Amino acid sequence: MSRQKPEYLILYEILRDEITGGSWPFGARLPSRRQTALDRGLSAVTVEHSYELLCQEGYIQARPRSGYYVIYRSGDGFAAADGQPPRHASVDATEAEDTLPFSVMARAMRRVLADYGEAVMRKSPNEGALELRAALSRYLARNRGMQVSEDQIIIGSGSEYLYGLVVEMLGADRVFAIEYPSYEKIEQVYHAKGVACELLPLGHDGVRSAALAGTKGSVLHITPFRSYPTGVTASASKRAAYIRWAEQGDRYIVEDDFESEFSLLRKPEDTVFALSGGGNVIYMNTFTRTVSPALRVGYMVLPPRLVALFRERVGFYSCTVPAFEQYLLADLISTGDFERHINRMRRKRRKQERGQ
Repeated sequence: MSRQKPEYLILYEILRDEITGGSWPFGARLPSRRQTALDRGLSAVTVEHSYELLCQEGYIQARPRSGYYVIYRSGDGFAAADGQPPRHASVDATEAEDTLPFSVMARAMRRVLADYGEAVMRKSPNEGALELRAALSRYLARNRGMQVSEDQIIIGSGSEYLYGLVVEMLGADRVFAIEYPSYEKIEQVYHAKGVACELLPLGHDGVRSAALAGTKGSVLHITPFRSYPTGVTASASKRAAYIRWAEQGDRYIVEDDFESEFSLLRKPEDTVFALSGGGNVIYMNTFTRTVSPALRVGYMVLPPRLVALFRERVGFYSCTVPAFEQYLLADLISTGDFERHINRMRRKRRKQERGQ
């Protein structure tokens, strides 16, 4: 049974689409929360939550004693200075305090052994177990607005392994543009694969506009939710700029969605993959932070246009994740244990944020 969206999310999506579609241009003042509630037949609380989301995601800005103004730019936005990256708290990629409780993991392990039996000893398909890919397809549709098929999902032993597959699929003769600074292993893996990397400096809301416009790269590797180690989050305008960049010529984006599940927003951040329609975006995520750093499992979602190319160039590689771990993750997602854990951690973080 599908779950109906809450009213504040429906209103948020309507207003977001109106803003990105140009109905509310940059600098426009939105109606007050009270007026919007009256016009649309909604409660003031519903409108407040919707406006709060639009503010948090960088579509609008609240100005004291003045109202709400659109700050999303549909153009390149050169009029606004990029500024310096803020000094956010660093994210420790090895931290395990938010991992899945062992008791939940142990129960799931017992279920998998009982349900699958000797199947856990068999080799999975090269792209990964169908059970896990199907569970991920449903999860991404429910939680990230990504409508993808199982054929688009590739399972591998963590992001670093998947970075290498991207190079072999797209070709090492390309220039890969990466955020600067960024997680050091991104550049290390690409260099190990013989790829030339161009470092694009970060501003306060993502890669600086001038650097993006002038890059010689044809592949852009970004971590839009929270870039490590700066903590910079790409604004809605910047994500739109990334998408426009990828639409010019033979270009692709690698969206590394590290830790986005723990967003403090009332909804998960919109992925660049979902905003773009997935045509030129390769999406990546792992279970390192959400389940356990000991579980070296990641997944990659290919745009439909790259599925055949992946199979042709690198589809012969065997899946690097044991079948048992794949069935375990499929069970955690399908039973709801995974999402319940994510929701608990998000509530915990919001509580900690309010207590500061």
